[in-house]
Amino acid sequence: MNKYNVVRNTKYDYTGQSYSSVYPNLHRYPATMIPQIGIDILKEFDISSGNMLDPYCGSGSSFICGLECGIKKMSGFDINPLAVLIAKAKFTKLNIKEVEIAYQKLRNSVFEMMKNEKHLKKIHVPEITNIYFWFSDTVVKNLSVIKYCIDELENEKIKNIFFVPFSETVRECSYTRNNEFKLYRMKPEEIHNFNPDVIGYYFKKLSDIIQCYKLYYLPKLKKNTSIKIYSEPFKKGIKGYDLVLTSPPYGDSRTTVAYGQFSALSNEWLGISDARKIDSILMGGRRVPEIMKDNCIADSIRKINNVDSKRALEVSSFYFDLKESINTVAKNINIGGTIIYIVGNRTVKNILLPTDQFIAEVFEENGFKHLITYERALSNKAMPSRNSPTNIAGKTVNTMLYEYIVVCKNTG
Repeated sequence: MNKYNVVRNTKYDYTGQSYSSVYPNLHRYPATMIPQIGIDILKEFDISSGNMLDPYCGSGSSFICGLECGIKKMSGFDINPLAVLIAKAKFTKLNIKEVEIAYQKLRNSVFEMMKNEKHLKKIHVPEITNIYFWFSDTVVKNLSVIKYCIDELENEKIKNIFFVPFSETVRECSYTRNNEFKLYRMKPEEIHNFNPDVIGYYFKKLSDIIQCYKLYYLPKLKKNTSIKIYSEPFKKGIKGYDLVLTSPPYGDSRTTVAYGQFSALSNEWLGISDARKIDSILMGGRRVPEIMKDNCIADSIRKINNVDSKRALEVSSFYFDLKESINTVAKNINIGGTIIYIVGNRTVKNILLPTDQFIAEVFEENGFKHLITYERALSNKAMPSRNSPTNIAGKTVNTMLYEYIVVCKNTG
């Protein structure tokens, strides 16, 4: 029995639709919220102004929703540098003529560099973990040239949009299985026949991304629009927010959505020193000494503990972190402000974890009033839908079939 009212709302299913049904994405990213949800829920609650926050902004879906609904001031935070790079590339206003000039300059530089062996000798190969396990010699050389030439550009904001296709090229031209979010290497027979055109792929991708930015994102970035994106966790601020629109992680990265593994090679090529540690600093990445024993999530965790005490501690770690984060967010919302959290209720050891109820409860503990929770069919989010809780080959269960739109208001 749900403590907080949940209404099945087929309007929010968006069957057959994807992220790109509204906006083409510049870069693949795990478990991305489709903008249709945010746009429609903001319209339903007649929210078209105020200062909006996304404390776990990922690649920036919430900002699309805000722009579509007329919101001018937005802030986002994320620990993953790749996510921040993608979001900044979408929502930083650029002079398109300067972008096109930089494109031609970069193209000339790369091809000039590739023709001259003397130039190639001064190229520094970045420190990538097990680099030749994941890349061929030729791919390493070509990626190093592209990276060097992008670094030589002067405009830092233009560099961001040029590094987005570089990250995609890193993924596409590596030995990783690109249909996976976790780091898995291709089979030996696939590697034997793998000879990607790194330079050609990069410039094709760059051209497509510039065109996409020009047609879909730039026109929305009006003169009085302010979108600030930070590569850090959200902390208590000085200014209050009127709205939160966000889709937080559904569980720890190690067992749910592997944001860190997905981004590891790209982040290392981009020069992020702690790229391999991201999963350990995201929600649920720390060890806790005991399971969570209060809140509406406690009964589910107790049942998991009866089956597997280690998993119960891992799950508890995530909910301790989520609660702490919600407490911080709640302190920064103005009286009358609205929070909209879009989450999934995953199963662990075949036991359902009511994350939607947990979120509503923690916000009510902070003086908010739960307004409604909508249940929608989860048919269009790229993430694992099944797992093997027993580790018995072939025996899997559904991890998540529905998503929940939790709406609360700060009543003070």
